[in-house]
Amino acid sequence: MKVREMLPGAAAAAAAMLALTGCGGGADATAGANDTPTHVAGAPSWCGPKKISFALLDGFGGNSWRLVTTASGKDEAKKCPSVTSFQYADGQGNTQKAISDIKGMVSSGVDAMVVFPDDGKAVLPALTAAHKAGVVVVPYRVDPGGTAGTNYAKWIGYDFAHDAVNWAEWIKKNIPDGGNILFLGGPAGNSQSTTEYETLRKNLPSAYQFLDQTPFVPTDWEPTKTQTLLSAAIAKYPKIDLIVSDFGPSIVSSLHLFPDSGRPIPALATTDGNSLSCFWTAQQKTNPFTMTTVATGNRFHA
Repeated sequence: MKVREMLPGAAAAAAAMLALTGCGGGADATAGANDTPTHVAGAPSWCGPKKISFALLDGFGGNSWRLVTTASGKDEAKKCPSVTSFQYADGQGNTQKAISDIKGMVSSGVDAMVVFPDDGKAVLPALTAAHKAGVVVVPYRVDPGGTAGTNYAKWIGYDFAHDAVNWAEWIKKNIPDGGNILFLGGPAGNSQSTTEYETLRKNLPSAYQFLDQTPFVPTDWEPTKTQTLLSAAIAKYPKIDLIVSDFGPSIVSSLHLFPDSGRPIPALATTDGNSLSCFWTAQQKTNPFTMTTVATGNRFHA
């Protein structure tokens, strides 16, 4: 089935997962062979009569994006009366807890789970074990590796390379002579930030140099950690021409560190967010800086 583009990320993954469990039929299906119902009247098209328990798991749930997607996933599940229970687990940025959460959901008897695998391939064995135990497993956004049908039912991804190409074009236009780039990404090893870095490096000439560790400085997309790492970078590097951040809402509370240190806010290539837009507007008279954003990416095709 094709999940509507306008479903927020976790909700799209949840709808796809429910379809994969056999919970729902096609967009117009209300009955199958011998008039057997395949769709609950008055519910979304993916909601079928099969009763299931559903779990949503984050490797790290402590930022605004996760709060939105978690609420969206929960709301989407509520639309289907066949979903008998909803559970949530937050790995809190700890790989071992994230693995334990997956195993715990399997032990609790859930029929299906949607997982944001922040830790990438590190959680693949746990996802695979859950899949082999008969749980319908749908990781989304970050690629955990593995293969659909072998390690999990389906992976619902996003075109991060496309975003990075857009950033690169903007960077070359607005900082044409090259410069020093500080890339603040998510958890170490995650596929999103890695793909973005590789695409930027491919599309930017050698006049653009990445500071600090590559492929990116791992912030876990967490505002407090971002502020700590950015403060250290400001002290270490006297010239930062551009910051790339693949989660704009996590960096907005740290940008004041530049004027606080007597330095201008660098150009910023990031993802959108209301708080970031408000900050940019407020700073234009006193600490103006250039910025480009792409969609934060809580909408997917499945």
